[in-house]
Amino acid sequence: MRDCVPGQSPVWTGDDLSEQEFAEIMILLRDRRQFRLDNYKDRCIRRRIAKRLRAVGAEDVSGYLGRLRTDDDELDALLSTLSIHVSRFFRNPDTFQVLEREILPDLCQRARAEGRKQLRLWSVGCAAGEEPYSLALLVDEMGLEGLQVDILGTDVSEPVLATARQGIYDRNRLSEVPASVLQKYFQEDAGSYRLTSRIRDKVHFERHNIMTAESFPPADLILCRNVLIYFSRAEQERILACFHEVLSEYGVLVLGRSEVLVGKMRSLYQSEFSTERIYRRMMPVT
Repeated sequence: MRDCVPGQSPVWTGDDLSEQEFAEIMILLRDRRQFRLDNYKDRCIRRRIAKRLRAVGAEDVSGYLGRLRTDDDELDALLSTLSIHVSRFFRNPDTFQVLEREILPDLCQRARAEGRKQLRLWSVGCAAGEEPYSLALLVDEMGLEGLQVDILGTDVSEPVLATARQGIYDRNRLSEVPASVLQKYFQEDAGSYRLTSRIRDKVHFERHNIMTAESFPPADLILCRNVLIYFSRAEQERILACFHEVLSEYGVLVLGRSEVLVGKMRSLYQSEFSTERIYRRMMPVT
């Protein structure tokens, strides 16, 4: 246990966890939530576990482990702390401008040219739903006709997804939303803002773990931003290869600003907007 002032909870850091304690937490999450930590970067996970220990005022790790074994709500809360990434509507506005002006119109044109009436957009690690709802707002503003746009938001945490389905946000999550869009699509309620049901209904949320899932949903556009940074290089390559398999022939992948293609993945994707980390699916070189 970390030293602390008498009467106060320890100031936990990631280094406080012994290897055995860390392993026990990994086993609980693996066996009861099918969430594997093996390939995540160890220091990132330890810091997030310490954050949860501080949040609940844990006095020692053994006591907290006992709570995890019997308290499903706390296990879900820990999972949310480990998996959630900070987000807001239209995060990195330049990326969404490129999506609105270049990528989405191009994908729509290609789909229509093939006689398709459906476009599939997938937000990976969608957290509280800001990213897929931002896509839904773009689609609504574009006024697409004769084309059904299916938007999927996935995350490993069911409680986080339940929050996303409600569509209620603090003002700081809406800092990049234009005033006209805020007025048109959000209703203020006791200091928070609720997204109109017309936009909420455009997004389907479901639990999906890209670490353990046997299959990935087909898509024309995949946004996987600030998710891969937590994985080992081998897992990044595996996940990117899986994305390549489910993307349409002309599909587009969007990564986070700090993420880059690694290894053989450079032969599977072509950079279209390098600053925004937007890539087009390519046929693999044989």
